[in-house]
Amino acid sequence: MPIVTTVNSNKQNNSIISDEINHFNQLANQWWDRKGPMSSLHDMNDLRIEWINNNLKHHQQFYKSGTLLDIGCGAGLASEALANLGYHVLGVDAGQKVIEAAQYHLDTTPLLPNGGSLTYQIGNIEKLVHENQHFSVITALEILEHVHDPNKFIHNIAQLLQSKGLIFVSTINRTIPAFLFAKVAAEYVTRKLPIGTHNWKQFITPSELGKMAHAARLRIKSIAGLTFYPNGWKLTKNVKINYIVCLTKN
Repeated sequence: MPIVTTVNSNKQNNSIISDEINHFNQLANQWWDRKGPMSSLHDMNDLRIEWINNNLKHHQQFYKSGTLLDIGCGAGLASEALANLGYHVLGVDAGQKVIEAAQYHLDTTPLLPNGGSLTYQIGNIEKLVHENQHFSVITALEILEHVHDPNKFIHNIAQLLQSKGLIFVSTINRTIPAFLFAKVAAEYVTRKLPIGTHNWKQFITPSELGKMAHAARLRIKSIAGLTFYPNGWKLTKNVKINYIVCLTKN
């Protein structure tokens, strides 16, 4: 069962924005509905996991070895997919209801027989840093644009990373195409996402992410665009909207 961590939303000394947590908690029971408000995450999830797994294949010391931290795991789309590939995953999220939804899905839809392991906790990144925990692989997918201080968040991820470990971050670029696609079209035109899911001002450009990484003594090892086409999501060199990066320590 998940470990419950009390979060003080009255003090902004952590990464949590209480309104963001409340927003996603309200969607918890619909998270695993492939045609529901999280359908876009379902649609791109296989591609994200494929890119992460392919990168890890080139680092055999981390490939399906040790514990992989999925921070901001939501109801577990990436966590379960990675565990089914054979990774040992710890999924952590500050939203109690989304973790409960993740645990319920895991209980009712067991991992594949040859899969790894999966444990969920309610908590935040600051708690893990305080506990001096370390991980060889960390994923932070579609969360950076939802935290209070992205620069501090990247710094904290770096503190959790073992020597020569790898961090995977996916987020949304702050461009006009991203505003039109990820905000206007997704929330108001197609209604693929609930209104209020994204704040364009919180989107992060690759150069800004690169500066955050450099300040945390990390560097971008590889980067790819996640581009939507009529026949589905594709990995491309176009990072104007969604993109994913692999970070490592300098």
